[in-house]
Amino acid sequence: MADFKIVTDSTSDMPVEWIEQYDLTIMGLTVELDGVVYETVGEHRLTSDALLEKMLAGGQPTTSQVNVGQFEALFREHAQKGQAVLYLAFSAALSGTYQSAVMARDIVLDDYPEAVIEIINTKAATLGEGYLVLKAAQAREAGVSLAETVALIEDLIPRVRTYLLVDDLQHLVRGGRLSKAAALIGGLVNIKPLISIDQDGKLVSIAKLRGKKKGVKEMLSLTLEQLDDSCVMVAYTGDIEAAEQLRATLLEDPRVEQVIMEPLGPIIASHTGTGSLAILSIGKEKR
Repeated sequence: MADFKIVTDSTSDMPVEWIEQYDLTIMGLTVELDGVVYETVGEHRLTSDALLEKMLAGGQPTTSQVNVGQFEALFREHAQKGQAVLYLAFSAALSGTYQSAVMARDIVLDDYPEAVIEIINTKAATLGEGYLVLKAAQAREAGVSLAETVALIEDLIPRVRTYLLVDDLQHLVRGGRLSKAAALIGGLVNIKPLISIDQDGKLVSIAKLRGKKKGVKEMLSLTLEQLDDSCVMVAYTGDIEAAEQLRATLLEDPRVEQVIMEPLGPIIASHTGTGSLAILSIGKEKR
């Protein structure tokens, strides 16, 4: 097995079994709500269910990036051990976490110039980011070198496709992740903007659909017409029945062999609220 440490963020919404199986390190962004700062990793981490309950009661959470000092401590620890690090970061267009890591690497390399610290902007979020981490972990387990793993992930990144339906766009606007113009359209009666992540890792509205059923149908169509991997991811907040129906529909297609279904973690859920559905996949062509 190739020897390098794989690190990612709590925004990747990695299932616990993946984290344990591949010995992954998760850097936790934080959520602040009603004057309390909550961690998103560790034993006492904030759960999405608890967060959504607070949001339904009127809470307006804000999220904070991982800071430079946290990355410096992690990178320095592995530099001292002589172990290479591969960090797959939440989209730099959606958080300053990637930049924190780059700054920390520069600090550590001043003291340990021989250290190997690879940082990749995944330009993805939730299970799109998580699936890239899984691919990197599987490559490492198969004995693939760090350089080859980086090349593999950089080939996949432009083809990660994300389609998201959100019941209330105001959370995305409040967090600065979506324009007020897109939210204004979403405020019209039963109009559901379909959101995607573009080639730069930014959230963009790509279609305006009347009703959730049409939104789901469009997500399915866009995903399946470009599908280049038999594994598809479904992420959701609150409405697990809708997510299970989406999973079942995907599995009816002969091109889909596996559907990984996970709830959106608290960082992403802070910006989507409840009732969100997303499909994430690897496409044939670049975004």
